[in-house]
Amino acid sequence: MGIAIFYIRRKKRCFSQIITCGPSFIEGIEKTGTYYGVQIFSYSELEKATGHFDSNKQLGDGGYGSVYKGKLRDGRVVAVKILYENNYKRLEYFINEVEILARLHHQNLVTLYGCTSFKSRELLLVYEYIPNGTLADHLHGERVIKPGSLSWNTRLNIAIETANALAYLHASDVIHRDVKTTNILIDNNFQVKVADFGLSRLFPLDVTHVSTAPQGTPGYVDPEYHECYHLTDKSDVYSFGVVLVELISSKSAVDITRNRQEINLSMMAINKIQNHLLHELVDLDLGFESDFEVRKMITGVAELAFRCLQSGRDMRPTMKEVVEALKGIQSDGYNLKKADELDILVDNNVHWLISKSTTPNSSL
Repeated sequence: MGIAIFYIRRKKRCFSQIITCGPSFIEGIEKTGTYYGVQIFSYSELEKATGHFDSNKQLGDGGYGSVYKGKLRDGRVVAVKILYENNYKRLEYFINEVEILARLHHQNLVTLYGCTSFKSRELLLVYEYIPNGTLADHLHGERVIKPGSLSWNTRLNIAIETANALAYLHASDVIHRDVKTTNILIDNNFQVKVADFGLSRLFPLDVTHVSTAPQGTPGYVDPEYHECYHLTDKSDVYSFGVVLVELISSKSAVDITRNRQEINLSMMAINKIQNHLLHELVDLDLGFESDFEVRKMITGVAELAFRCLQSGRDMRPTMKEVVEALKGIQSDGYNLKKADELDILVDNNVHWLISKSTTPNSSL
C-alpha cells in the first residue's frame, strides 16, 4: 500500500506509525476495550441495530462504504458506516477516521461513538445520527422544497459554522482533505456537523506540506494539488471556497449538463465575478435583487469565495481569516468603515465591494 510517511512532533501519534506497527499495535489498543477511547462494538450488535443492514435504512453510499441508520441497545440512534471489502485502502480509512475523531471534540464536528474490532469480519464505524441530511441535499438535492427555500441567513450561519470547524481542525494540525457539501451534515436546527475524516491527515507545524497521491472530489480539489500533489491547509480553503459558491448560487460543484465553460462551478464563479456578472451566478430567490442588506452580504461572501479560489495557495486566506470575514459580513453586512481600502463599483445596479488588497491577477 503506497502511504506517504511524514514527520510529526513526538507528542502526537502518526497514522503512518500505526500502519508500520501493524496488527500487533492495534491489538494492544483493543485489550482496553477501546480504540483511542472510543467504544468497540461487535459486528453482531451493529448488524442487529441496523436490521441486518436493511436497504430501507441506508442513508448514503460513498467511495469507501455505505451508511445505515441504526438503534443501539441503549436507545441511541446512530449512523453505521460499513466499509467496502474490495477497497484496498479501507484499513487506512478506518484507522484514520478513528484516530482523528477520537482526539477532536468540537460542536460542529460529527461525534464518533465507536467502531468494530480490527479483527472483525467487517470494518464498521458508528457515529451520532444527524437527521436532516447534507448541505448538498438542501441546496440542490432531494430536500429542496422550492428555489431559495434555505434562507440566506441560514446559509450564512452554515458557512460560519463550517468555517469554524475547519479552523479548529487546522489549529489541531489536521487537514480534512475532502471538504464538500455532501460531507457537511445538517441537524433539525440547521446546525452543522462536518463529517468524513477518512482522507484527513495529521499536519504537524514543522512541515510545509504533505506529499500524497491524488485524492479528493472533482470540483473541490485545489488546482495546485493536481500539479504537485502537495497538500496544505490552503487546500481545504480552496474546497471551502467552492462550498461558499454553492451557498450563494444553489448550484452543484460539477454539472455536466451546464455549458462546457461552466461545468466546474469554481471556474464559473471566477469568470462571473471577474466580468461583473454576479447576478448571473447568485440564486436570485435569496433576495439578491430585492433586499439591499442581503445583496451586500452575498456580495461580501462572493468576494471572500473569490479569494479562497485563487490558484496560488499563498493568495488564499487562512481558515481563521475566513471565519473572521464571515462573522464581519454577518454582523454588519459588509465592512464599509475603511472606505479608503475599498473600491465601490456599480454595474447594472449591483454594488460590488472589492478589496484593494486583492492581487493584480484576481482584481476586478
